[in-house]
Amino acid sequence: MRSDRLDATFAALSDPTRRAILARLAKGDASVAELAEPFAMSQPAISKHLKVLERAGLVSRGRDAQRRPRRLEARPLAEVTEWLEHYRQFWEANYERLDSVLAEMQRLSGSREIPPRKEGRR
Repeated sequence: MRSDRLDATFAALSDPTRRAILARLAKGDASVAELAEPFAMSQPAISKHLKVLERAGLVSRGRDAQRRPRRLEARPLAEVTEWLEHYRQFWEANYERLDSVLAEMQRLSGSREIPPRKEGRR
């Protein structure tokens, strides 16, 4: 994934209103008026949020007679997930190593090879 697309996606996701709009669109297409309903803000303010989401490729505009419903576009979210997967694997490997160390410490502790740690000792 190109860095500028990733930057745009994360910038769009950084705002709680935009995340709420995406959550709503995950349930189905909606008009600007429908998207504005749960918020204490004007339709033009919602439209500004939608423009940010559209520039990031997270939302697209449909055409249904006079309506212009917005719809969620999953591809940028899939690309973010793919980018994050590398870090998930990194942390999973670290946790697996920690589990191994703790299991070994527990095994040795059970055989009294490692003295128990005293309080206040670092």
